Amino acid sequence: MTSDCESDRRSWFARNRMTMLSAVAIAVYAAFVEWFWGWPALLAQWSEIGLGAAFSALVLLIATYFVRCYRIYDYFPNETTGRFLPLFRVTQVHNLLNIMLPFRAGETSFPLLMRSEFSVPLARGTAALLVMRLLDLHALLVVAAIGLVIGHGSAALWGLWLAAFVSPLLFFLLKDHAVALSRRLLPVKLDALVDELEAGLPLNAPAFLRAWGMTILNWAVKVIVLAWVLAVMGVAPLAACFGGALGGELSSVLPMHAPAGVGTYPAAIAAGAISFGAPAGRAGLEQLATAGVNAHLLIIVSAVAGTMLSMVLGRRR
Repeated sequence: MTSDCESDRRSWFARNRMTMLSAVAIAVYAAFVEWFWGWPALLAQWSEIGLGAAFSALVLLIATYFVRCYRIYDYFPNETTGRFLPLFRVTQVHNLLNIMLPFRAGETSFPLLMRSEFSVPLARGTAALLVMRLLDLHALLVVAAIGLVIGHGSAALWGLWLAAFVSPLLFFLLKDHAVALSRRLLPVKLDALVDELEAGLPLNAPAFLRAWGMTILNWAVKVIVLAWVLAVMGVAPLAACFGGALGGELSSVLPMHAPAGVGTYPAAIAAGAISFGAPAGRAGLEQLATAGVNAHLLIIVSAVAGTMLSMVLGRRR
């Protein structure tokens, strides 16, 4: 009897571990926001740009989470087919932990969650995460650079941007050569590891193009939304809005952000905007500081709202 009860408890925990982890992450994050800013202050700052505009931006940011989830859904078709909503919850927990924990420590949750929920080997999940993060970094740079290119409008700059845009495809075409070189250089006993790492790469060019396209779409929407928010809050010129959006998102992709991005995210927005032409005087810096905090709070709330949505949708499956 005792054994059956223990088995039932373990079974209940196995079925609900993602819900429990999601709930704990949301609760900790909500408490952190209340402690550091206070939810009334957050809502007051949003009212400065208009609740309608803030809500529209929030909806668009949450939409990017579905695009990001579909990228992984397409990346692991054998393991995730028919289980989009559980995967959406995995991706949202991973996203929230990534934002909460400093120095990209939350990244370790992705291969662990994929192994526990979808039986994806750690090496394969890690290799896939590395590829997706490189695509993320590339997409951020090329999408945000559009503001700079439009601002100058020279043919040489457009040519350089186009070359940078297509560079991932050229690297992917060298994939087989890199894998073959690894097999020659590494000991035979590591062949199984190389196999898993290779399995974590897109299978073929169409699969890579789909992952690449969804990455561009995801970050294009996100950077444009953040640039629009910065423009609404008075940041100018247009290139500075894109530069600020790029700076903030780069601080969240690169291993440099503080817990929850507190301090580093708004500072990166200000640095990016100034480097793309925003005024660097006292008044300009004060405006950038306010705009950076508002944009950061928008990212925070979208992450919490996305995780809560994943819990509601997962409960209905």
